[in-house]
Formats: sequence, C-alpha cells, structure tokens
Amino acid sequence: MKKFFILLLMVFILGCAERQPMPTSTLTPEQQAAEEARKAEEARAKKEGVGEKLLPPGKEKGLVAEEASPFKDIQFEFDRYDIRPDAKPVLDSIASWMSKNKKANILIEGHCDERGTNEYNLALGEKRAKATKDHLISLGVAPNRIATISYGEEKPACNGRNEDCWQRNRRAHTVIAK
Repeated sequence: MKKFFILLLMVFILGCAERQPMPTSTLTPEQQAAEEARKAEEARAKKEGVGEKLLPPGKEKGLVAEEASPFKDIQFEFDRYDIRPDAKPVLDSIASWMSKNKKANILIEGHCDERGTNEYNLALGEKRAKATKDHLISLGVAPNRIATISYGEEKPACNGRNEDCWQRNRRAHTVIAK
C-alpha cells in the first residue's frame, strides 16, 4: 500500500510540473532556415575555434591587428569561396613570410559585397576566411598561428554600387596580429 501511495504521489508531482509553452515563430520558412544556418555556423565556429583571437604568449586573449597590411588581398568570385588561381602567388608570399617570422600570427578577415542578407554574407565571409586559412595550412603554416573573422559586408573596400566595387569587396584581407 505504501508503494502504491508513493507511486501515486510521484505521478501527481510529475504531472503537475509547470510545462513551458512551445514557442510560436513569426519567421517565414526562409527566415527560419537562415536563422538555423546562422546558429549552425556559430556552433561550428565555436567548436573549431574560428575567430579565436591570437596574441603572443603571456598576454590576455584579445586582438590587436595592424591597420595597414603588408599583404595583398585575395579576391573571390560572386557567391564563391574557392581560392582562385590568381590568389595562389599572394598566399605563397604570406606562407613564405610566416616561415621567416616564426613568432608572428595573422588574422584573416573574410569580406563580401553588399548583395545578400547580413547573415548570408557573414557566413560567406567566414567561408572565405576559412578557405584562405586552409590553403595557408596546406602550404605549411601552423593552424594555431592563423585566426579568422568574418565582417560580411560591414567593412567595404569600395563604396560604389557597381561590379568593379563589388569585386573589390569580395576578398580575404590578411593582417598581422600584434
């Protein structure tokens, strides 16, 4: 009888627990898909340490990057993040510089033109930065010396609304992290 009473009491307590209402979404299916893609990209970036800030040992985590860069930007085609053949000499020169400057770290910034949503451009900028990082790693640069960040369309190199400016904005910009 005691077991029955205890079981009944447990069912009552568990059955009376406050339940959270299911959230109702006011987003369109396209907006929901974009939001899910953004969250997945953030989770992947966090898991892979993408965007990790690099400083010399003994310093707090943070990022101080030089404004001017000794490296040329590499360009990307519209809506693409694969490394173009004309970018390979630039990346070779960065890898060579890194091999001569063993204590230096770099930050690769991924940029996009203004077309597309902010969320899409941030994800595309991250893919461009990661593709650049992966290519430098394939050239022998240690992964822990390269950080990436995406600025999407937020820091344009050119403010015009034409193909020439859009092409200049579709880039990976490499700076030296101090």
